[in-house]
Amino acid sequence: MIDKQHLINRFISYVTIDTESDPNSNTTPSTEKQWNLANKLAEELKTIGLQDVSIDQNSYVMATLPSNVSHKVPVIGFVAHFDTSPDFTGANVKPQLVENYDGKDIMLNAEENIVLSPDYFEDLLQYKGQTLITTDGTTLLGADDKAGVTEIVTAMEYLVKHPEIKHGEIRICFTPDEEIGRGAHKFDVKKFGAEWAYTMDGSQIGELEYENFNAAGASVKVKGKIVHPGYAKGKMINSMYIAQDFINSLPRLETPEHTEGRQGFFHLAQINGKVEETNLYYIIRDHDKEHFEARKEVMQNLANEINKQHGNTVIELDIKDQYYNMREKVEPVMHIVDIAEEAMKNLNITPIIKPIRGGTDGSQLSFMGLPCPNIFAGGHNFHGRYEYVPVESMIKATEVICKITELTAEKYA
Repeated sequence: MIDKQHLINRFISYVTIDTESDPNSNTTPSTEKQWNLANKLAEELKTIGLQDVSIDQNSYVMATLPSNVSHKVPVIGFVAHFDTSPDFTGANVKPQLVENYDGKDIMLNAEENIVLSPDYFEDLLQYKGQTLITTDGTTLLGADDKAGVTEIVTAMEYLVKHPEIKHGEIRICFTPDEEIGRGAHKFDVKKFGAEWAYTMDGSQIGELEYENFNAAGASVKVKGKIVHPGYAKGKMINSMYIAQDFINSLPRLETPEHTEGRQGFFHLAQINGKVEETNLYYIIRDHDKEHFEARKEVMQNLANEINKQHGNTVIELDIKDQYYNMREKVEPVMHIVDIAEEAMKNLNITPIIKPIRGGTDGSQLSFMGLPCPNIFAGGHNFHGRYEYVPVESMIKATEVICKITELTAEKYA
């Protein structure tokens, strides 16, 4: 039985350490403060009895729970990230405990009248009667992904204390900078040495994901010509109008606010313009590889057409692929998803198997030779002041980790 208060205390000790990452930094980790939690985790892993605890020059923390069976079992791993999103401040996090949640509004911050309401966040109603950890309305919480970190450490501690649960060798890794897309960039897969792994980085209880978007970023530079507006006839070329034509020529309903499930999109994430030059930044997403390639082609053809209309290059387009759908790497080894699904069912958790409408370290790791589906960590409303996590979901995620290790040992007996 997982000790509820012990898990709560561990989680709070992690989220109160600021580990916000910085996309404008070129170092790894991207912020010096991430070392504070990385070093704490390395020491804690030694304390609970794990072996081969290491922390490298980029703050990746790895450790081993040795096998306690005599037969050969594949080495499996569990991965989580300890940085938090730069979308909202992670400094001075003050978690609030809501015990026996009654299904009503939760006042996060009376002074600023910040309310977490089931009228807007309907998922709250799934957790009536449970213990919730929320923010105080002024920061994010950091359950993404310190809930996952908490669950992995707690599961390893539980397995050390309960040798009657039989398992093979388990490897764990905690990474920096996942929130800025670099969590797997310096992950040493060879050193990790696992045949497959699971990221504990999903949301609501039951989530099990092995599909994600194919992703690209597109920089669009639109060039104009500035002259005095009083004498501009036939001379001025306003780059903002050309940019507007470009934006309006892309499929208007194929944007994030109009799509769901496996539907892809073009997302205009940033725009900055003057007459002389306008810069657009898009992200392109699609689960289907052919559709993904077609989307890039649509954008390139549009740029070519507008250039043709103007008789010269007024649009410069630069598209760079970011990551790919891990499904193609996981499907050949679907037993790793089946084991996770079976573990959930054994614990009376209904698996929710669905594609991720985003990316995951598991995607990059899968293409680096470490197939890596994603499992729920329990949190909701990531990256903002309304983030919360049910403690009971964290306990269940911890139990899923333990059950996966047990089932894997059994299947290879």
